[in-house]
Amino acid sequence: MTEIGEVIELNRFDETSQVDDPDLARALARRKATFGASSVLFYDKPIHMASASGSWMQAADGTRYLDLYNNVPCIGHSHPAVAEAIGRQAAVLNTNTRYLVDIVHDYAERLLAEYPAGLDNVVLTCTGSESNDLALRMAEAFTGKRGVIVTDLAYHGNSASTTAISPGSRSDRSVPAHVRTVAPPEAFRSGDNDPGGSFAARVRGAIASLEAEGHGCAAIIVDTIFSSDGVYAGPPGLVDGAVAAVHEAGGLYIADEVQPGFARTGDAMWGFARHGAMPDMVTMGKPMGNGFPMSGVVSRPDVLTAFCEMHAGYFNTFGGNPLAAAAGLAVLDTIRSEGLLENARAAGKTMMEGLRAMQGSGSAIGDVRGAGCFLGVEISEPGSNRPDAAMARKVINGLKERGVLVGATGPHGNVLKIRPPLCFGEAEALVFFGAMEQVLAL
Repeated sequence: MTEIGEVIELNRFDETSQVDDPDLARALARRKATFGASSVLFYDKPIHMASASGSWMQAADGTRYLDLYNNVPCIGHSHPAVAEAIGRQAAVLNTNTRYLVDIVHDYAERLLAEYPAGLDNVVLTCTGSESNDLALRMAEAFTGKRGVIVTDLAYHGNSASTTAISPGSRSDRSVPAHVRTVAPPEAFRSGDNDPGGSFAARVRGAIASLEAEGHGCAAIIVDTIFSSDGVYAGPPGLVDGAVAAVHEAGGLYIADEVQPGFARTGDAMWGFARHGAMPDMVTMGKPMGNGFPMSGVVSRPDVLTAFCEMHAGYFNTFGGNPLAAAAGLAVLDTIRSEGLLENARAAGKTMMEGLRAMQGSGSAIGDVRGAGCFLGVEISEPGSNRPDAAMARKVINGLKERGVLVGATGPHGNVLKIRPPLCFGEAEALVFFGAMEQVLAL
């Protein structure tokens, strides 16, 4: 069984490995020389990627890969609508938000129209880390408290404050004194018949601990599909009791939509909509510009006002620039014009049914869960719920050798993380099923 501290390393390329391909070896040497110790590459044999389109990526050697890994190009790799919008705007104007620029206002209005009433203001930033960092500052300013509650393997960014609430990014899972971690609402291994109720009870305990030590509870921040914890999408209402407890304690609910947002779950534009609880703030990132760096925080106006009165406002040189607005508008337009929310729902149903058909007494697939184009496949010892990280690694690399890219997640690194672009279709699903059946049969 993989220990939690080893999960980050599970699918990482071992740089001491010998690489026979001279072209790949040269690319690896360039990477190591420039990126040094910060270089992280995936798979037993890394991929030298050259181009991508739709659901497919192509390596420098011409090998094509079906991408079920990246949630960044949510409407499809190299989408022409985004490329055209960025190019057109770059030829006209790109500057900061100290000026009145129509396309930036157009984007803000269109984005906020996708949110329920009450979430009426947006602050545009450049990365998900910046968005979550700002949301934490806003929560502290509004509540006068500092305590934050996150799940055991949460990842919310790589700034100092967001690393502090990201135990999943630290090998020892340590967090500072003002942060409490709680186990996610998991049911497969625990057999819990009420994962949402148990989750709420754990959150109440965390609130009591924060209050006893004088931190108070400023916020709970939740990735509403629990992607780093192992992918837990249901049942609907999973987080409602926990959010109610935080609100009763005077804290705020921050919904981190970097992973489940922008139609990925197939149920609604936002992952939090699967549950009844209304966020006080929502943070967004990667899929927002289909790969163009942009992110944001949508907030209740009173929360944003309290922060601005205390901190004299917020300014980000590149946040909300006209190029980002153009890319973001193209994403929103394409989700609607190409019916990608509906397609995500249909694709998810197809994948769920196909994967569950591979389950059985001798299968390594212990559980299939998720929503829309975000699934988690639990790889377990056949006939049990015991996680099998070694088999998960075998499946990941076996799929890669057959031209299909997936990732791993969860406390034991045994959950396949499947996130195809929202344009993913039945033909691609059949390619995936064929590769999966071959790997499981080995």
